[in-house]
Amino acid sequence: QVQLVESGGGLVQAGGSLRLSCTASGRTFSRLAMGWFRQAPGKERECVTTITWSGGRTYYADSVKGRFTISRDNSKNTVYLQMNSLKPEDTAVYYCAAPFAAYSQTIYKDAHDYNYWGQGTQVTVSS
Repeated sequence: QVQLVESGGGLVQAGGSLRLSCTASGRTFSRLAMGWFRQAPGKERECVTTITWSGGRTYYADSVKGRFTISRDNSKNTVYLQMNSLKPEDTAVYYCAAPFAAYSQTIYKDAHDYNYWGQGTQVTVSS
């Protein structure tokens, strides 16, 4: 089992920045790929960004490329999402997630590939 806890959400003006954190406990965090997803009201959950267990490969949705950065600190069992140049359309509940498979170099972009989810943190960007 993996327990995930997100933090860092809040209200920010368009053009501002936020950094989300997701701290894991349970199974060895350093062996797991991690992903950030978001879900806006009335919309499906979408993959924002993912990172492999080693941190060597990342994926970004086109809508956030150049603005968001995923990183991980395995010594702190934490994955981060730095969000810059925020737009109102970034408003959503943001979730971190982990798949069951360890040591995988696969870039998981589908929510169905993830077995463990945090409770979510609200990000609201005002115009």
